[in-house]
Amino acid sequence: MIKKSFSFSSANVTYYINAEFAYLEKLVSKEQAVIVTDENIFAKHQKKLKGWKTIVIKAGEQYKVQATVDDIIQQLIDLGADRKTTLVGVGGGVITDITGYVAGVFMRGIKCGFVPTSILAMVDASIGGKNGIDVGVYKNMVGLIRQPSFLLYDFSLLKSLPKEEWINGFAEVIKHACIKDAAMFTQLENNKLSFFQKDFAALAKLIQRNALIKTKVVIGDEFENGERKLLNFGHTLAHAIENLYHIPHGHAVSIGMGAACKISEQITGFKDTERVIQVLKTYGLPPQFEFDKAETFRILKSDKKKDNQSINYILLNKIGKGTIVPLPFTEIETLINQL
Repeated sequence: MIKKSFSFSSANVTYYINAEFAYLEKLVSKEQAVIVTDENIFAKHQKKLKGWKTIVIKAGEQYKVQATVDDIIQQLIDLGADRKTTLVGVGGGVITDITGYVAGVFMRGIKCGFVPTSILAMVDASIGGKNGIDVGVYKNMVGLIRQPSFLLYDFSLLKSLPKEEWINGFAEVIKHACIKDAAMFTQLENNKLSFFQKDFAALAKLIQRNALIKTKVVIGDEFENGERKLLNFGHTLAHAIENLYHIPHGHAVSIGMGAACKISEQITGFKDTERVIQVLKTYGLPPQFEFDKAETFRILKSDKKKDNQSINYILLNKIGKGTIVPLPFTEIETLINQL
């Protein structure tokens, strides 16, 4: 097991990498912890969860809403939770998002930690303190930035991950490579999903590399005033179409990255769109998608990252180097219509 601690503005977060789930009991006692997980994780890992107070919610992005938050809070009250309780999210990105949000608002804030069980959660969703819920088609419209106390990485939990969730998670890995790590992009080009599914040592190194990329960016810009915006590569369009078409987050991000590459050609002179598209296809992700451009643009205009009449769009100068470009909505509308 590798133990790494990182200092954020309001908290220290310790990462336990390549730990076992059973190590959780050394971090928080069963008496003071409440686990939040979903039906799928609970069904697969009942033995591991035995003896822990557990709240089980329905699986899926459509349940990342206020009604679920209210239900979790009522169950916490019923369990006698108090300000010394630690909430532990065991699951993918939906679980870490909603657990962190509940921990931030229950009794004005209690401790939380995460045991991410998907690649997407391990490399992205569980890191950086962004927590929140959706409001209708508007993704993560309500939330807060508040760091967990710990992240526990048990790579054996990935063995029960369905193939579509492997694909979903690799969208965020490819995103990190595009904006920050040209060498990792080349590694992804030279391999495919089946290699990482079989070679857990290589997978563990890849996940750790991605987790550290995101962590370093967030430490430098926790509240997204500058460089952290780069992590939104592919996400501006993705957030507009994900809930509108009920497609997986990774697929939406992939479509968003494909579009951002095309836009980058016009704005920054980016020349490697085909390489990005090929890597997305190699990992089973869609770089393109037919969507209602007018409706998508309407949703995009309400994005929480907008600033009056423009939005910071994340583009690529070259592979491994993302850039933040403020684009007026009138120009974005034209660019989207040309996709």
